[in-house]
Amino acid sequence: MEVNVENVPQDLWEISGAAGKYAAVISKVLRVDVEIVDRNLYRVAGTGRFAGLVGKQMSSASGVYRQVLKTGRPLVIREPGFSEFCADCPNWQSCDETFEMSTPILYRGTVVGVIGFVCFTEEQKAHIQDNFEIFFDFLSQMSDILASKVVESMEFARCLELGQLLETVVDKVDEGVLLLAPDGRIVRSNKAAQQILDFPLEGQDAITVTLARGENRMLQYTEYTVNLLGRSHDVAGIEYRLQHGESSRMLMFRDAQLMHDDALRLASSHERLGLDAILGTSDVIVTLKKQVARFADSNSSVLVTGESGTGKELVARALNEEGGRREGPFVAINCGAIPETLLESELFGYVGGAFTGANPKGKMGRFEQANGGTLFLDEIGDMPLHLQAKLLRALEQREVTRLGSTQPTAIDVRVVSATNRDLEEMVHNGTFREDLFYRLNVIPIHIPPLRDRPRDIHLLCKVFLEQSMERLDKEILTIKESFWAAVSEYHWPGNVRELQNSIEYVANVVDSPAVVTRDTLPVKIRSGAHASEYTDYNLETMERTLVQQALKAFGDETGTKAAKELVAQKLGIGIATLYRKIKKYGLE
Repeated sequence: MEVNVENVPQDLWEISGAAGKYAAVISKVLRVDVEIVDRNLYRVAGTGRFAGLVGKQMSSASGVYRQVLKTGRPLVIREPGFSEFCADCPNWQSCDETFEMSTPILYRGTVVGVIGFVCFTEEQKAHIQDNFEIFFDFLSQMSDILASKVVESMEFARCLELGQLLETVVDKVDEGVLLLAPDGRIVRSNKAAQQILDFPLEGQDAITVTLARGENRMLQYTEYTVNLLGRSHDVAGIEYRLQHGESSRMLMFRDAQLMHDDALRLASSHERLGLDAILGTSDVIVTLKKQVARFADSNSSVLVTGESGTGKELVARALNEEGGRREGPFVAINCGAIPETLLESELFGYVGGAFTGANPKGKMGRFEQANGGTLFLDEIGDMPLHLQAKLLRALEQREVTRLGSTQPTAIDVRVVSATNRDLEEMVHNGTFREDLFYRLNVIPIHIPPLRDRPRDIHLLCKVFLEQSMERLDKEILTIKESFWAAVSEYHWPGNVRELQNSIEYVANVVDSPAVVTRDTLPVKIRSGAHASEYTDYNLETMERTLVQQALKAFGDETGTKAAKELVAQKLGIGIATLYRKIKKYGLE
């Protein structure tokens, strides 16, 4: 919109650019929508709901700002809908504001404008009230700075003064904050910045920072590479210039990898629930998902095999969700967790009075409950032999007979079974019926153990960590490389279940916002499950083992150049050196 400024008083309009930047800083720190108006109630700057109103004059109902302009004193409205200053507002009865604070901008004793902000949620209001004195003083000091900008531009001394003001509030912000001098030295920082960038508070004013702006953007954030102390860190943030020309800068940022992971998860949220529950991008998981999609609409029995903790029930649920039975029930029963004497009645049901202690009204069995849907028989290898014959008949005849009854009931059920045992060996030993094995194993699906798909460990850790932190109402600040190294080196004999439980432990022991490191993992994992592999202390043997583990953890099955470059980066060597070592040790 073209703004006509001919009739707008010039006191604040001349510094509208600076006013906009300070409004953005105030809004970011206080987490509220901010507006700056001049003495004639023209909006000079605004954020959030007020951003589109810059250049427009406020209505005659702006009683709060008129009172501040009249008295030259700050005004706090804790219940806007009931304030006497809001009485002239035509929308006061439907007001959705929860808190309002306004402070005058004074220049040589004259009020030249007002800085005001509004809370629209109870969460915003609580944040302001919890830090009221600090934020009130911060807003007053910002108004003084704006007043000084009317006659002079900010010099570096003013940047230092602003840094001293920000020092009292930056640790209230859940992002990293760096205030930099014109030569790149750190003037001020907060705890989050020190943890993400891994530099000490003591002596920080001697640390020089260079910022390299990237081309990518994520939402309102820009990617930056922050270089300090000989290290590089990728972050996503917003940079504010606090002076004209060769100006001092403030960077507010987050860990770029966390932002990337969040964006990736949002971009893939369109996936259907069934397949989305099977996490992983490795070739074996991609193949597994294709199998699920291919067989989902079939009515044939499926036998899911794999080690304990690999997620066999997830596959069974995905087969139900992705196929034509998605509207039907999904009923699961663990054949190894129910006493043998009760398993038959659980599966097939019973009529009233069928046995002592039975419900006089009878009970529907799991087969009948699953009618029109899917019955998942977990730990099928633990089913006793005498029940295997009855299960086989139910599958072949597509009907069940309750205990104590002679009347069969027709069923339309797809059976998905799962086991971590070798059923073929059990058939050979006579502990599992051969005919039942072939009836259950029409479509075999095998889930690989976690150690065979190391590429998925990063994704699984990230998802489980976010889920656990959300349940505990905690936030992640950054995840250190030592954490990823530890989880990549561990063998995970308990597979995904062990990984999930370990990550839940991490979420419970860290503070919020959390810095996740190797030391936050359970002792068993961080102590190094592969220590026994280094019994041979020959340097070449150890180097070969280390390169092999890095290729397994960070390379991919396709052997792409990008994967090799990542491996070289993790090992701290050049790509050419990596290729020489791969050839030397026969790891191709």
